[in-house]
Amino acid sequence: MKYYNRSNFHKHTFCIFKQIPVEETAGLIFTYKSKSSSEYCFTDQGVYRRSSHWGRAANCRWILTETTDYKNQNVVCGFAHWTDFYPNNETDALFFIVVDWTEKKVSYQHKGAPNFNGQFLRTASETAKRIKEIKSILQQDDWAKYLDVEDIEKSRVLFIEQLLNSANSLVLVKKNLFQ
Repeated sequence: MKYYNRSNFHKHTFCIFKQIPVEETAGLIFTYKSKSSSEYCFTDQGVYRRSSHWGRAANCRWILTETTDYKNQNVVCGFAHWTDFYPNNETDALFFIVVDWTEKKVSYQHKGAPNFNGQFLRTASETAKRIKEIKSILQQDDWAKYLDVEDIEKSRVLFIEQLLNSANSLVLVKKNLFQ
């Protein structure tokens, strides 16, 4: 297992930062400013990041915990423990998808996360494509327009679970489930 700290956290990593109110960082001293104007404050426990951009940052994927008020270009603060960083690259199957059925939201996490329990893994680009498909099915009903389904919600769950747990294309999953 690789350990991360202030000298290597920014090199090909994935991390989910916990958003914190800007006011809570008032007493902190941000000692490093990147070329893209993100600011960093390092502690023994982790790193505070104050930035207007999240998601893909250089060769890293750094995301914020889900918030309702965040939009790119607004400065937002986040904190991550050093143990929250995981290795990242574009070729290995490192990510799994998580669906919040209540909120009808979909996100992804790294296989190194504590909640990984054998879910289907994908590369970063495969994960992004599959999330887009799942969001569409989760939030709209168009996918069922020409299908003979009795219970759309039950069918939605079955459809998404197949997408979560296989590499099969959207068309193939639909064909296998609804023929």
